[in-house]
Amino acid sequence: MYDLQRIPFGDSEYKVRNPRRHTLNLYNVVNERLYCLSSDAAKPCFVLSFKELMIMLDCGLSAHSVLNFLPLPPVPSTRLASLPNYTPPHVNDPLLEGELKECCGRVFVDSIPEFCPPLDKVVDFSQLDVILISNYTCMMALPFITEETGFKGQVYATEPTLQIGRFYLEELSAWLAAGGAGGGAGSGGEARRWKELVHVLPAPLAHAQRPRAWRRLFSGAALARALARVRVVGYDERVRLYGALDATPVSSGFCLGSANWVLRTPHEKIAYVSGSSTLTTHPRPINQAALRGADVLILAALTQTPAHNPDHMLGDLCVHAALTLRGGGSLLLPVYPSGVLYDLLECLSAHLDGAGLGHVPLYVVSPVADSSLAYSNILAEWVSAGKQARVYLPEEPFPHAALVRAGRLRHAKHLHDDAFCADFRQPCVVFCGHPSLRFGAAVHLVELWANNPAHAIIFTEPDFPYLEALAPFQPLSMKAFHCPIDTSLNYAQANKLVRELRPRELVLPEQYAAPTGVVGAGGAVGGAGGARPHVVADGPVTVVRRGAARALGVRRRAARGALCGALAAGCAPRELRAGLRAAPLVAQLALRDARLELSAAQPHGPLPAPLPQLCGALAAGCAPRELRAGLRAAPLVAQLALRDARLELSAAQPHGPLPAPLPQWILYDNRKRSSQWLNPGDPAKIDSPVALGAPDVAALVRELAREGLGDARVEAGADGCIVHLPRHDTLLHVERHATHVFCEGRAHVRQALRRALAACTPHV
Repeated sequence: MYDLQRIPFGDSEYKVRNPRRHTLNLYNVVNERLYCLSSDAAKPCFVLSFKELMIMLDCGLSAHSVLNFLPLPPVPSTRLASLPNYTPPHVNDPLLEGELKECCGRVFVDSIPEFCPPLDKVVDFSQLDVILISNYTCMMALPFITEETGFKGQVYATEPTLQIGRFYLEELSAWLAAGGAGGGAGSGGEARRWKELVHVLPAPLAHAQRPRAWRRLFSGAALARALARVRVVGYDERVRLYGALDATPVSSGFCLGSANWVLRTPHEKIAYVSGSSTLTTHPRPINQAALRGADVLILAALTQTPAHNPDHMLGDLCVHAALTLRGGGSLLLPVYPSGVLYDLLECLSAHLDGAGLGHVPLYVVSPVADSSLAYSNILAEWVSAGKQARVYLPEEPFPHAALVRAGRLRHAKHLHDDAFCADFRQPCVVFCGHPSLRFGAAVHLVELWANNPAHAIIFTEPDFPYLEALAPFQPLSMKAFHCPIDTSLNYAQANKLVRELRPRELVLPEQYAAPTGVVGAGGAVGGAGGARPHVVADGPVTVVRRGAARALGVRRRAARGALCGALAAGCAPRELRAGLRAAPLVAQLALRDARLELSAAQPHGPLPAPLPQLCGALAAGCAPRELRAGLRAAPLVAQLALRDARLELSAAQPHGPLPAPLPQWILYDNRKRSSQWLNPGDPAKIDSPVALGAPDVAALVRELAREGLGDARVEAGADGCIVHLPRHDTLLHVERHATHVFCEGRAHVRQALRRALAACTPHV
């Protein structure tokens, strides 16, 4: 017999399975957990507890909170400064004076805008081991996670994600730093008192989520330190995480450098799909093959505009642009400094050429405009095959470099740059930030053009509701169009992807799950009055909510361990079947540096947990017999009880039910902390082969019939098979790692069951 203990490590518990020469598979019964730290499914932030590691998946920053603040114009605004103060009815609080302003029936906070970072009370950020970033739109909260929190882990992202994410963050920091000239509390003061009186404020301030947790943007120094932590990886590059598992980024098709992450161990696979696209645009196409067959599929960052087709929106944008320019008006597009901007420049310039408007200048105004436009044309390995082919002509992957050389496209860091002011002429098309219209050059241009109905503003970014973005500029005479272009997966595409990937378990944010009471397939609308679209799957679906932790269905069935040389040399494997050899062993199990090691057991080492204790009277009545050298055993009839975490065997009650109808030899198996019953008349069974593996169900049915226990019914269960013998009131539940027998029959039935199980169970 073998004496390998089942030893707990933290929340985990291991035991040996299928030993080989120097490598072992170790069965583990721990459940992994997933924490959700973001309320915005489009800007996700999860923490996965897996293989004793804390892994953060994305760190998106929710910017919807900035819509509750007044805009920060780059130059003083008389209109914004003259807005009347707002005081809630029946509230007389001098500390609230000047913090709230009213514009056309809407109340705004007059302060520097604040953002909603991921929850910091659910998980201790200093305990994070790894941060995996999928794309540059999901890394905006990185400084909130890594700086002044005690974080000492590693951050991984692709090169375009790091560089373009740097552009996003630097632009955001520059816009906010330059936006303090608008006057009021926003010029430097910080409004706090209103957060104590949210319950008496009008909507939408009354519905603000956790405003006390909102924070101002980080400093430039904190931003630089956070980005310096990022380690660059390439597509399909396997990253070893502390020796515990491998993480591999694969193309997601959403934007330059966007990646889905695949976490692998020798026996488990978790796929994280965030910000993916199956459309044919400028990034490299999505790699679906690497995501198939995952134990758990975590799906996030689907489209924010499921009712709008990106191709149709792009066509509408070109039509609105041409009509506005023909009417002598100028066009403003509040955009980010990368991403969809590249597609807009390519498509809009081609459409204007075809419409006879090739003379209209295009302007890009951003503190990082020159860097973003130049960097995009040196990323040949990250773009689609069609754009890669242009590199070898040689041509730039994107046409905006040719537009710059031709003088049609001009870029500037600020509106007040001398070169920009000298070249600026109307009508024109201006691309600038920020899409929220709360800071950046777009604020000044809206103020400048608001009263002219010939001008137009087109919203293409899906992150902000355009009516809320325009609220502090009302009344507005310029035309406003909403043409959101979101190339992320819509619900139909997500359902198709899930069906093709066939994960064992699907994990969704609550925004993507089926509403309660809705029955439908493929995200179809259900219910009497219709319901929002959702994602469905054939297998189990786990829904995660902000601030909650959910146990995942993946069970770590095995872990790979290493045998020491002396232990491996002493093993005598026997062949169970072709290609599989196994041997019993006695060893000590240790976990060092995320590696499981088996070494020779100490002769008199302490057991990790005590064996059941015999009471004095029961021990005095035992008459042990020697079975072989060093091994003595005795039959007994006892009651087993658990008291104070100790197992105790005491004398059985005179009229209580016996544990077994006949006296049996009991031998403890320390590896499983269980017992094996042997016939007292056959001590030679101690040296019999050791059972290894689950019994063959078909062979079991045949053996039962041979023993006279016919009429067996076999049913497939969730974890194995169930064999039912109705005439004998017996049920056998055969699982992969255990077989449970529930028998109310007579002694001869139990004996027959024992013989049948022994005959069809593989042994070594």
